[in-house]
Amino acid sequence: MGFISPSPQPVPPAEFLTLPLRERIRILSTNWADDGFGTPKALSLVYVIKMLGLYFAVGLAITAWTTQYVHFTDPGSWFDNIVVYQKLAIWLMVLEVLGLAGAFGPLCGHFAPMLGNVRYWIRPDTIRMAPWGRHVPGTGGDTRTVFDVVLFLAVLASLVYPLVISAEPVQFLPAGTGPQELVPPTAFIPILITMPLMGLRDKVIFLAGRSEQYLPIMLFSAVFGGIVMSSGADAADFVNLVVVFKIIICVVWIGAGVSKFGEHFINVVPPMVSNSPGQFRAVKRLFYRNTPDDIRPGKVAWFMAHIAGTTVELAIPLILLLTTNNTIALLGAILILAFHIYITSTFPLAVPLEWNVYFGYIAIVLWVGFDTSVYNIWNFSQPWLLIPVFALLCFGPVLGNLRPDLVSFLPSMRQYAGNWASAVWAMKPGVEERLNELPLVENQIDQLQRMMLTPYERDDADMTLQKTLAWRSMHSQGRGLFSVLHEHLDDIESRTVREGEFVCNTILGWNFGDGHMHDERLIAAVQKRLGLAPGDLVVAYCESQATPWSNPPQQYRVIDAALGVVERGSWNVSDCVKEQPWLPNGPVPLAVSWTADGFRRRETLTGGRHHTGEGSMA
Repeated sequence: MGFISPSPQPVPPAEFLTLPLRERIRILSTNWADDGFGTPKALSLVYVIKMLGLYFAVGLAITAWTTQYVHFTDPGSWFDNIVVYQKLAIWLMVLEVLGLAGAFGPLCGHFAPMLGNVRYWIRPDTIRMAPWGRHVPGTGGDTRTVFDVVLFLAVLASLVYPLVISAEPVQFLPAGTGPQELVPPTAFIPILITMPLMGLRDKVIFLAGRSEQYLPIMLFSAVFGGIVMSSGADAADFVNLVVVFKIIICVVWIGAGVSKFGEHFINVVPPMVSNSPGQFRAVKRLFYRNTPDDIRPGKVAWFMAHIAGTTVELAIPLILLLTTNNTIALLGAILILAFHIYITSTFPLAVPLEWNVYFGYIAIVLWVGFDTSVYNIWNFSQPWLLIPVFALLCFGPVLGNLRPDLVSFLPSMRQYAGNWASAVWAMKPGVEERLNELPLVENQIDQLQRMMLTPYERDDADMTLQKTLAWRSMHSQGRGLFSVLHEHLDDIESRTVREGEFVCNTILGWNFGDGHMHDERLIAAVQKRLGLAPGDLVVAYCESQATPWSNPPQQYRVIDAALGVVERGSWNVSDCVKEQPWLPNGPVPLAVSWTADGFRRRETLTGGRHHTGEGSMA
């Protein structure tokens, strides 16, 4: 890849677009193994500046401006003041809601302009997604109103308030602890009210703010911080607060580690490493069995996924949570920091870079900046309070793994686990262009053609966008989704096929890999506005695999924009991970469990393997 130019395409774009879908995916998935998305190196520099400058440096400057003991020019003060934990969490939530943190830019489908989020959410008539619109009065519908815009602005104001308000000194501290400050506990009350209300009207904004990560910090800052700042407080109350902060971050790590059980995560690591701009091609190829002929994960990928990944995310946080030894705490925090630095270096799609900076940095603050022999779970003065703390923090991950259809993969703590609800859209000619009729939507082909530094030609833009299909096919669920499309669509070669997450970004302004945002509810909202004919837009959708460690079948459904859900079924994940991304042996076996009245898919024999079903859609 060049500094301001993307990597050369592996074949001429005009020639590429004439090839069958499976051949296109073969070309682009094998190319991804060596080159990733192929974005210019200058773009990586933009992300680095945004991550270290806009987030970390500006966040510390704001913290220094609003506190007495944190000084921007004194790095030592950055690591031993708990108020930094609070202020950086607030600042990051502000950036997430605005669209300046994760999900920013081309690596998340925002090409021109690179900003989504706020542009959509301050404009009435754009599409919103109410999570329980049929059940919670006053939240129904899918159109953003002036009330929604005002509520969104209230969310922003509620975040800015605790960010800019001056911290207050803590009166009672354990011996040996330097002066400490806290954001006034009552300053968190507005965001604890406005963000849940916003979430009832539009779950997209709630999740975009990474509420599952930062609202617990703010809730416990209000509750336990309120105890610390009360007139009857003692030094033990401040220990409790720091320990609760440690528990929050450990639950996130451990939840992410548990989510990586099963057959999905090993398929995440190779394409993620392949997208790293600083990685040599020879190193990238070590993660595959035999590039380009066999790009299933190799032994190095297994080690990185199960040892350097899952084991680290489970073992180190457990050790950090239970240790009372400062040396062990130091080593564990350094390992966690290295873990987050490595993830950041790969520039994964959806680019949760600031999140990784925050968690790596805060590990040093919590376990190095504060004496672990004092600030540990065994010194929690009221152990019974740990029950509601753990219950609240573990509710989302537990329910999300048992019933993934009910919980977004974000509160389920399945970040980059590979076990995601996902979708692939297949549109008849002209439908993609009609998406531009939706409020504020500009399809990504058009965006790529007007990029500022390196505008793309039409065919080149199409080929670039199809790289996301190859990326999806390299994950377990991608092979199942493409199997569904091949089984249902006799005219698939004449259709425009797009990765659902990227399309969702253009319609809602944000998506971080959550397929729940582009399931039949979003399809229905699109259909209400465009009035498509049956067969115009067909979506293969799959739900996250429940309890992946027991390896049950993964559920899918087929959605026709004009007809709704027309088929439900499942596939075995083990069948998917055995195949190459381009399915050279044909679709994986699908087990149909339900079809809509009047819909039938014929029985076919594909690639030497028998597939049974009830219908065909052209």
